[in-house]
Amino acid sequence: MTDADIRTAFLEELTQIAPDIELGEIGEEDHLQDDLELDSMDFLTLVTALHQRLGVDIPEIDYPKIATLARAVAYLKGRIG
Repeated sequence: MTDADIRTAFLEELTQIAPDIELGEIGEEDHLQDDLELDSMDFLTLVTALHQRLGVDIPEIDYPKIATLARAVAYLKGRIG
C-alpha cells in the first residue's frame, strides 16, 4: 500500500466520523484533537475504523503516533504488510 493509499484511507475514515471537517482544512501536521477538535470518542472511532479498513491493530500506547496525518501515514505504512 502506498503513502497515497494510506492517506486516502485515513482521510476518508476521518471525514466519515467528523463530516464537519473539510479535506482542504487538514494539514499534514494538524493535530486531530488540538487543531481539528476531534473529541476522544471520535478519535477512538477512527482507531476502530482504521483497524477494520486496514487490518492494523493500534494499541493505546501508539495513539500519539497517529495524532496527525503525517504521523499516521508513516505509522500505518510501517504496520501494514
